[in-house]
Amino acid sequence: MSEHESSASQSRKPKGDGKTTVASAAMLKTGMTGRASPAKAAVGDQPVFAYISSLPEPQRGIAEAIDALAARTLPDLQRSVKWGMAYYGVGDGWCFSSGGFVGHVKLMFINGAVLLDPIPPVTPVGMGKATRGVELGSLTDLDEQQIADWMRQISLAPGVGKRR
Repeated sequence: MSEHESSASQSRKPKGDGKTTVASAAMLKTGMTGRASPAKAAVGDQPVFAYISSLPEPQRGIAEAIDALAARTLPDLQRSVKWGMAYYGVGDGWCFSSGGFVGHVKLMFINGAVLLDPIPPVTPVGMGKATRGVELGSLTDLDEQQIADWMRQISLAPGVGKRR
């Protein structure tokens, strides 16, 4: 494990007993009913780790697993918080996003309808007609082999939104 992966995983460790508190569940429901969180836009690993840490369980655990899988799958991974979700990319733009919502985590691949085989099953509202992904209600819903394959496929195409 690299120093980056080690420090990244330490930064994402859940705090507390891992159970959703009434306050965190209410905040998630208020901030995420049909929308991403109110997290501020920021580029870099730490803002994404902070965003993930702010999620209640089980969303936090799912988001941590997605982030760790992305780090193992894509060595040149870059992270950002945009539009209240974690965005991931390699090269010149963003390839996929992960966000906590009431009852699930959305993992969405930009241009997934055009670039991925097989095409992920979920078409999200408000993320563009070509975006496709999955909604994960628990860690058992995370098919690591398929998700890693989609991450590799999508990273080969030009991303969306040039970094400044």
